[in-house]
Amino acid sequence: MSKSPSLGRKLRQFAQLSLGLTLALAGAGPLASCSTMGGDIPTAMGGLPDGAPARPQTPPPYPAVHDMPPPRSSAVLTEEEKKRVEAELAVMREQQARRAQSSAANPN
Repeated sequence: MSKSPSLGRKLRQFAQLSLGLTLALAGAGPLASCSTMGGDIPTAMGGLPDGAPARPQTPPPYPAVHDMPPPRSSAVLTEEEKKRVEAELAVMREQQARRAQSSAANPN
């Protein structure tokens, strides 16, 4: 009778170990698919298609994120110009609304 609890404990440890290994192997598959070795896998298994361009030998340079863009050549609108443009847009909006109503009423 003293062997039975020991055997049960060993079975539980084996089950936990096998579950851990299974989870580790299941997690290793998606992680391995993120590697750069995808070009060697056949197309049927998810590799690159036959017409895919080759990778460049040297990676592209890192973009210069700290360089400031050149100053704008156009000036900012004055308040009068803003009001004029808003008025023009309001007139165009009303014209479009009238055209939409007339085309809805006459679907010819």
